[in-house]
Amino acid sequence: MRAVIQRVTSASVTIDGNIFSDIQHGLLVLLGIEDADNMEDITWLSNKLINLRIFNDEEGVMNKSLLDTGGDLLLVSQFTLHAATKKGNRPSYIKASKPPVAIPLYEKMIIQLQTDLGKPVQTGVFGADMKVALLNDGPVTIIIDTKVRE
Repeated sequence: MRAVIQRVTSASVTIDGNIFSDIQHGLLVLLGIEDADNMEDITWLSNKLINLRIFNDEEGVMNKSLLDTGGDLLLVSQFTLHAATKKGNRPSYIKASKPPVAIPLYEKMIIQLQTDLGKPVQTGVFGADMKVALLNDGPVTIIIDTKVRE
């Protein structure tokens, strides 16, 4: 799994001109799924996302997690995170999972995050044409790949 994590003061997903989901202070997570992903990736990434200390404490130091702040999380599937761009100018998405594999993993990730966070997680709609709006706070943007774990 590959995730782009953005600390936000607000974020939303609009589908067909209507706001589908929105959050205030928290994390917008764009998630790419590949066939090699499994429950171990889901568990590890969920734990990392909710405990990542990227929110400011009382002294302005990034020392608090999503759990510490009670912030919200918006999870949006994004197959383009697995784009291969080495050859030519047209990205290849061959590493990105097709819906029969990706949808169940995406749904399991939602459940794991809700369990670990202790509250509902906002989402996009898998495969929909979504407009994602955000106000990046900081800006703070972090990329995590469960296969690399740097």
